Amino acid sequence: MQLVSFVKFGLVGCTGILIDFSVTWFCKEKLRWNKYLSNSAGFCFAVVNNYFLNKQYTFHNNNSDISIQFLKFLAISLIGLGVSNLLLYLLQKNGSLNFYFSKALVIALVFFWNFGANTLFTFNR
Repeated sequence: MQLVSFVKFGLVGCTGILIDFSVTWFCKEKLRWNKYLSNSAGFCFAVVNNYFLNKQYTFHNNNSDISIQFLKFLAISLIGLGVSNLLLYLLQKNGSLNFYFSKALVIALVFFWNFGANTLFTFNR
């Protein structure tokens, strides 16, 4: 059962990446927003999408107190974002890896944090 949830969590994450990049691009390129504001908007839209899809599709969770549950999901996402930025910075500062290869590596590592923390903390039964 955990393997199925793990795969579903990954699929939901892929939709989040598409939403994040799409919103970021739209805000930055079409609306001419600041790149950091655009990036933040993309992140926010992706987190909301991922919360609701993971709640229903991945974990089949029927907890009606979505405000507390969403705040838990958001906190885990923000921790993951912080870890991601730190690891990316360290890989780029101290290594000679390609930026996008480093980013892919970091996404894979943070994925394990996000899945584990949300399984145990946000959507636990």
